[in-house]
Amino acid sequence: MSQPIPVKHPLSIVFLLHIALDVPMAIQGLWSPLNLPFLQMTNTTLVFIKMYGALVAGTCIASLLCFSLPEFLPGKRALAIALCVYHATCSTILFNAPRFIPYSLGDLAESYRATPEVVWGTLHGLLGLGFAVWWQATVQMAAMAAQLTKAG
Repeated sequence: MSQPIPVKHPLSIVFLLHIALDVPMAIQGLWSPLNLPFLQMTNTTLVFIKMYGALVAGTCIASLLCFSLPEFLPGKRALAIALCVYHATCSTILFNAPRFIPYSLGDLAESYRATPEVVWGTLHGLLGLGFAVWWQATVQMAAMAAQLTKAG
């Protein structure tokens, strides 16, 4: 008797979106943090940016490895919740941050408070929401897998 192969949920793309949003910061933060367009960089901030780059690189690798796994696996679900919390927290931090990126998206954008920090925060917020949506969309799959495990 063969078991059906679980189909990957289309919302699993959120794991790849995490990589797309965060891998540039991971690479730049690890190899050349002084070239990041941030104001008032000190030796302390450089160390923290490198540590943040290492952490983000690790989550990107974990996301790449988890992307193709079945939705019901506890490790994939744990990573999704951790990334949901991470992105929601980053969003809040960036929305409330003083200007630290010395670029403008133009006068019209500035009049609507569309600064690089707010745009970056919005992307993090949408990704956090994406992980929450993925979680809810796949919770039934996890429940069914748990029932099969108990029955088997």
